[in-house]
Amino acid sequence: MNLSMLYETVRQALKNIASNKFRTLLTMLGIIIGIMAVMIIVGLGNGLTQSMRASVSSMGMNLLQVNVFGPRARNVSVDEMYRITEERPDLFSGISPMVSMDRTSSAVRVGTKNYSQTSVIGISETYAGMTGTKIAEGRGIQYVDCAEYKRVCVVGDYIARVAYGGNAIGQTLKLGPDQFTIIGVAAAEVSDPSLQEGSSDDYVYIPYTTAQRVARSSNVSAYGVTTVTEAQVAEGKAVLEAGLQELTHSEDSYFVTSLSEVLNTFSSMIGMVVSVLTVIAAISLLVGGIGIMNIMMVSVAERTREIGIRKALGAKERTILALFVTEAATTSALGGLIGIILGYGVSAAASPLVAAVMGDTNMTISPSAGSVAVAFGVSVGIGILFGYLPAKRAARLNPIEALRYD
Repeated sequence: MNLSMLYETVRQALKNIASNKFRTLLTMLGIIIGIMAVMIIVGLGNGLTQSMRASVSSMGMNLLQVNVFGPRARNVSVDEMYRITEERPDLFSGISPMVSMDRTSSAVRVGTKNYSQTSVIGISETYAGMTGTKIAEGRGIQYVDCAEYKRVCVVGDYIARVAYGGNAIGQTLKLGPDQFTIIGVAAAEVSDPSLQEGSSDDYVYIPYTTAQRVARSSNVSAYGVTTVTEAQVAEGKAVLEAGLQELTHSEDSYFVTSLSEVLNTFSSMIGMVVSVLTVIAAISLLVGGIGIMNIMMVSVAERTREIGIRKALGAKERTILALFVTEAATTSALGGLIGIILGYGVSAAASPLVAAVMGDTNMTISPSAGSVAVAFGVSVGIGILFGYLPAKRAARLNPIEALRYD
């Protein structure tokens, strides 16, 4: 088929589509809904993955989390963990013990108000640098604070803003019966001032040695360790596991994981859920294809006499076939374009709502260019696939019988 014939075929198809606007719109509805749903679902999956990757990246993709547990955990002291990392300065750039406080017995209290959802973590002086935590006011936890078991703390932006009206430095708060002086306020991670208790900015950091004393615990069961580069994470994990195996003589007494592994696991889970939902949404594309086949059958029946005239004037089967397949593909493609436009519109409108629900102002529904291209290709393909049978039927009509059709 040359270009002039192709142009004429497409023009005729558009003319036939325009002659039955309402019927065509109803025919395209399944395609429109299917394409729009697929775009939104894929965009939501992309947004969740990007948001999670941004959160993890802000902490550092070279961060390893070490947990020691069970009766053999007492064989692993803080000094032993420091020794493992200090023996490989070319591999490890930092280490910090992490002591999580029980929220029930050590709830944060300011005046008469309890903040039961606020996280309280005992850390060393290196933790802030390892995780990228910035201090907006005052100072962070220092070595001397840990060495002298000082009752000082750094609070997140939520506590500083809600409990102290932005003037937290030098104020005091209580963790259970113990009083702590606020020496620093961390910079806000999320700019939304409406975030509630328990958000990512709702925490209190205290020296890990003080946390041990308050919790009456002689052992530290969790550590954060950073490698010099992200590329060394796998090697760093292997070295830590070898050192812990030597200390505990048991593979069941420790667990080492990297943030990149956590990210990959969650990304895989999100991808699986998105795939299932996409398949469900794609069912409407199948329904749309059946609708196109049905309406093309009706169109062939309505235009039987026209087909007979064309064939009597010398039109070949392939010309009739091309005309009806092009009409079906054009109908489906137009539905795909409308679905893409609506998909982008609904994604943009829904992004603020999803961000508010997720508590992440950076969260967006972002359909990828690849998904849009695939969606449009699928819509055209459905038109061709489901339009072929009616077109084949039209092409095989006997011209004499078609001319007699009334």
